[in-house]
Amino acid sequence: MTARATYTGDIVLPNTVYVALVRAPVAHALIRSVSTAAAEEAAGVIAVVTGRDMMSWCDEIPHGLDAGQLGGHHSAVFPLAVDKVVYAGEPVAAVVATSEADAYAACLMVEVGYEPLPVVLDVKAALAADAPILYPDWGENVLIEGHVGRDDFTEAARNAPHVLDGELRTHRGTAAPMEPRTYLADWDADRRYLTLYASTQNPHVLRTVLAAAMRLDEDQVRVVAPKVGGSFGLKMYGSREDFIAPVLARMVGRPVRWVEERAASLLPAAREQLLTYRVAFDDDGRVLALDVEALTDHGAAAPTHGWGMAYVGALSTGLGYAIEHCHVRYRVVVTNKAPWSGTKPFGKDGATLLLEHIMERVATDTGVDAITVRRRNFVTPGAFPYRHTSGLELDSGDYAAALDRTLDILSYERLLADQARLREQGRYLGIGIGFELMPESADIPGAFVAAYDTSTVRMSPSGRVSVLTGVTSPGTGSDTGICQLVADELGVALDAVSIVQGDTDACPYGFGNISSRSLVTGGNAAVLAARDVASKIRVAARALLRADPDEPVRLDDGIARLARDPSRSVTVAEAARAVYTRAYMLELDIEPHLESTRTYRPSNIREVPDALGRLQTYTTYPYAVHASVVEVDTETGVVTLLRHVATHDCGTVVNPLMVDGQVTGGVVMGLGAAFSEELVFDDDGIPLTTGFKTYLLPRAVDVPRVELGHLCTPAPGTPLGAKGVGEAGFSGALAAAFNAVNDAVAPLGARIDHTPLSPITIMRALGEARR
Repeated sequence: MTARATYTGDIVLPNTVYVALVRAPVAHALIRSVSTAAAEEAAGVIAVVTGRDMMSWCDEIPHGLDAGQLGGHHSAVFPLAVDKVVYAGEPVAAVVATSEADAYAACLMVEVGYEPLPVVLDVKAALAADAPILYPDWGENVLIEGHVGRDDFTEAARNAPHVLDGELRTHRGTAAPMEPRTYLADWDADRRYLTLYASTQNPHVLRTVLAAAMRLDEDQVRVVAPKVGGSFGLKMYGSREDFIAPVLARMVGRPVRWVEERAASLLPAAREQLLTYRVAFDDDGRVLALDVEALTDHGAAAPTHGWGMAYVGALSTGLGYAIEHCHVRYRVVVTNKAPWSGTKPFGKDGATLLLEHIMERVATDTGVDAITVRRRNFVTPGAFPYRHTSGLELDSGDYAAALDRTLDILSYERLLADQARLREQGRYLGIGIGFELMPESADIPGAFVAAYDTSTVRMSPSGRVSVLTGVTSPGTGSDTGICQLVADELGVALDAVSIVQGDTDACPYGFGNISSRSLVTGGNAAVLAARDVASKIRVAARALLRADPDEPVRLDDGIARLARDPSRSVTVAEAARAVYTRAYMLELDIEPHLESTRTYRPSNIREVPDALGRLQTYTTYPYAVHASVVEVDTETGVVTLLRHVATHDCGTVVNPLMVDGQVTGGVVMGLGAAFSEELVFDDDGIPLTTGFKTYLLPRAVDVPRVELGHLCTPAPGTPLGAKGVGEAGFSGALAAAFNAVNDAVAPLGARIDHTPLSPITIMRALGEARR
């Protein structure tokens, strides 16, 4: 906004060279030959590197979450493909040149001999007995499978008045951050030291895996994450592109820059699932039992966390609703598409959409209003802490109050009257509700995903404050929020506080930005450290003012005042200087420095399984109730989004403006996923959506002003009471829009059970209803 931010692409190093990637034009093939001679002779070319060339410099990429260690299959993935490609766009070779243009031109001269193999692009086809096997050593196309909850649906549903079944299919999409991935790697041969500037969410963990793969010690690697223009999960550590520039910099002995092309940035994916369900319920609309089979079309195997979204989706199914019997079986299936990559909101979107679709079906079958159905199934405020069948323990909330607030903003009763009037005129207005509950701040035993983090707070003799933290901010504003918290604890102005994030040489080891955890972990840790420093400032102020040792001291507006006599005061800066320069004279009963490093570790994580083998792997549980109002043109299938309302509860709000921004951004992403954002392939597995003229993001004119309401039920047992908000908005918006369109076409006998809600989808549903 101010043009003062420094992104990775803004950093310039002398003698930098550029890399472009040769990508596979086929979705499944053996690599029979790679001819680089012509490219090596091209203008400006420094080196041409194949997958086999790189293997002598880099081992396989460490997995963020290895399915092979959890009962599934391991896949060895290297920075560049070796012997075989399994999706179109997979990097096969790299060209290093003195300019980007020369590098791209030389890529066209690299000749790769491919032996095509059969392609499988559908999750059911991949499970067929005669399906081509992507990884022959596996003997199947299932990467991993498992289940959550007790498999007791048949018994639980035996005497249920109602049982429904159905399928819900979600389509393939991605996050499309404004800034594609960008890396600048510099290898110092004399020091044997690698510096990597990277648009990454997890610099410390990236350093760990880089060192391991490149056969270096961690103290030989520094990772710096400058400002990041959006991540949404796509810039978590461990993708193959993380390793290409660092390895090439070591190979050629010069700084190497790689900037991702937009077509490549649209390869990583998420959300494509086939969800088959059975639900049992009574005449009042209370859900008695739910059984789900979730088939996930993962695309090719990868070392990133992507497949974990299928597990988290299973874990999240039914959260917030008091369903005694809830069982989900999930299977993660590989196909010849680019891999899933961890993407906001990390699998919870499918679980939310399914439950909200089911609530509407229950309402239709019983004749009970859909609003009432939700009220009757919500976990009530008096039931907390509430343990879901998955083992997750919900800590706090008032879901019915959020529903009431949303309906109030919506003027729901008046809207129903408008809907009835318009239907008499042949206009089809739809109203949809979507309840989302987001488990956040994850902790995965044995993985570099932890529910704790560390911050350091230090005050100089002049009273200036520095915060160094292990969490990062890919544009989410956690840096500003942490500065606010520290300034408040120390009673200094916000501009007296600076924050350092994303530098592995400066900051304490941390896990970066993941699972909406930055304020919950890094913020709470900074508060604890700031309180330590504030305690010493109070000791020094009492000594300077010759006050009693137990005299309360208030810190505000840069002044340390005696609480009982505010006229007696010193500045915070004076007290800070006294700690450093007069510790012996004042006989301060403290260690004479103003620095504290603290780690915040939430107490409600449970890594030891309970009697049913369940873990408690999430710290906080923010939630929201959304409502969408749409009008569907039944002659064209075009949907006009008229209103979107959301009431959100993320506990204690540190910065209301940024919370509203996060929720609004999530809503727009969810609406885009509902209506227009879809990764499309031809019959050979070649991506057809290669830019923003084919991958259709919502424009400003497509989305009305998002109307927001707020509740606050603080997270119990935490210093701040804050819950995550980084993944908020998406799931509830997707579900509300989906239900709104179905509500609009219901009078015509149509029902849609798959996304996206494109005009083609709507017209097909209307055509089937007319037949």
